[in-house]
Amino acid sequence: MLQLSEVSKCYAGGIKALSDIRLEIPRGMFGLLGPNGAGKSTLMRTIATLQAPDSGAITFGRINVLQEKTELRKVLGYLPQEFGSYPRVSALTMLRHFAALKGLHGADQDAAVEQLLVRTNLWEVRKRNVDSFSGGMKQRFGIAQALLGNPQLLIVDEPTAGLDPAERVRFLNLLSELGENSVVLLSTHIVEDVTELCTRMAIINRGEILLEAEPLQAVEELQGRIWRRVIERNSLAAMEQEHHVISTKLHAGRTVVHVHAEGSPGAGFEAVQPDLEDVYFSAMAGHRS
Repeated sequence: MLQLSEVSKCYAGGIKALSDIRLEIPRGMFGLLGPNGAGKSTLMRTIATLQAPDSGAITFGRINVLQEKTELRKVLGYLPQEFGSYPRVSALTMLRHFAALKGLHGADQDAAVEQLLVRTNLWEVRKRNVDSFSGGMKQRFGIAQALLGNPQLLIVDEPTAGLDPAERVRFLNLLSELGENSVVLLSTHIVEDVTELCTRMAIINRGEILLEAEPLQAVEELQGRIWRRVIERNSLAAMEQEHHVISTKLHAGRTVVHVHAEGSPGAGFEAVQPDLEDVYFSAMAGHRS
């Protein structure tokens, strides 16, 4: 289990990136959901030992992450939000290089590299330069390097951003398989990624955890509290003054609003079956499920 206790980080100028983060993350897929700039990447880099917090403690099993960085890195796989590559270097050569850095050599290295290229559906293009890959292929190569050494902790930061639908499905299926035997921490701003994959989740904004829950339970606890109404766009300001509007969408030239309320907000509203998107927007608006 990965445990974080009172982890805080403040950048120059008094910008608080993380504020008293407390999380317990068991084996399986754990989703960290939040908007851009919420503190997700800062938290990922901190867990991955790439930067130190100002205060707090992080443990992974028996490893004190902040004091035993080398031990943590032996069992860590990390796919950052921006995955760079050397120009004019093939996927095969580059993955062998990463394998050597992980301590894999000879026959062990050959077996691991071949297995991962096959598993990520990159074997047929192994001799192509990585910088010529599509976005989805680069992400799959990124996960291949993150899986070297069979990590017990896998961190993936915004892995589906920019992927086309087919690549996204393939990538999420691969992550789902990995979560069966490891702790997989998925950072994303895409609600559907968490809905489809994660057995537990946390919502973060401005460096603070707003909600930690099982996705299905969080949705269930919103039953009877989400209401829908279709209005004219010029009525939105008045609607926001009168009700707790958590989200709006345009549909056929009109505005669909979702309102958080304990009972019917009034005429014209209908109760709707909540989903994880409603959980997310409710938490962001300050309403706990």
